Amino acid sequence: MTNEKTDDIAVALFGELFMADQLARNRISKVLPKGMQLSHFSVLNHLARVGEERTPAQLARSFHVTRGAMTNTLAKLVWAGHVHIRPDWEDARQKFVGISPSGRAARDSAVASVVPLIGDVVQALGAERVRSLLPVLRELRLRLEDDV
Repeated sequence: MTNEKTDDIAVALFGELFMADQLARNRISKVLPKGMQLSHFSVLNHLARVGEERTPAQLARSFHVTRGAMTNTLAKLVWAGHVHIRPDWEDARQKFVGISPSGRAARDSAVASVVPLIGDVVQALGAERVRSLLPVLRELRLRLEDDV
């Protein structure tokens, strides 16, 4: 059961999250290497972090986008030579996506351009304050993922 005060806090929280998301995306997009979109960086970063191939469907679920949207992003990454898509040798209906050496280099270049921007924000807010926010933001994300 919610009350007016809780509703006001919820509206303020999501208002701040949406605005921070928009501003962060805008700033990060401006410093990414030429031609790289935020969606490209996100997929390359994910593949580099997990360290193994993923199916397009797994990637779509991870990013909460449609398979069509993921197919479009992957097509651009293949064209740029940043990912390889191969058939599943056991099930020809399925494909696997892996990051290429070029994709890893592009991801590393993007990280190098983004980290100073994010680092400046963390430094301005204070590392301890940001660290204390992470568990709350993580729990919020997990609760929202449960609702999908």
